[in-house]
Amino acid sequence: MEVILLQDVDKLGRRGQVVKVADGYGRNHLLPKKIAIAATPQNRKWVEQQRLKFLKMEAKEKAEAEELAQLLAGVTVTVKRKAGEQGTLFGSVTAMDVAEGLAAQGYTLDRRKIQLPNPLKVLGEYEVPVKLHREVTATIKVKVESETETPAAAAPPAT
Repeated sequence: MEVILLQDVDKLGRRGQVVKVADGYGRNHLLPKKIAIAATPQNRKWVEQQRLKFLKMEAKEKAEAEELAQLLAGVTVTVKRKAGEQGTLFGSVTAMDVAEGLAAQGYTLDRRKIQLPNPLKVLGEYEVPVKLHREVTATIKVKVESETETPAAAAPPAT
């Protein structure tokens, strides 16, 4: 089945491109989610007419991504977790935790853009890439710190 992509799809193609996909993938995923349209002669003509519009949108999205990358360059996200004596965490820090930390600082990003190959399981400071656009990747610092119980948080003894 041939389809025309209306959005960029990783490992498949770019917006406006005609690609060949499995029938089930096209009918059950791409077409219902409006990610692509069927590659009929009429739709091919429409895409040719829209090509200039697609190029302008692409340039605008890239410029916005580069601007956001500059803002994110100095951002540090601090995540506190309970940890053992050797610095290993009880649990882990995932892309979702990093996205929540960014949201707390006023940056709204989809967690899928945070390129964290494996969850962080040890205390420390990490450089985490964030893919903002196909050609733009920013790097943020993620600090994983130990959660320590403060003496003020402990309940006073009952008398």
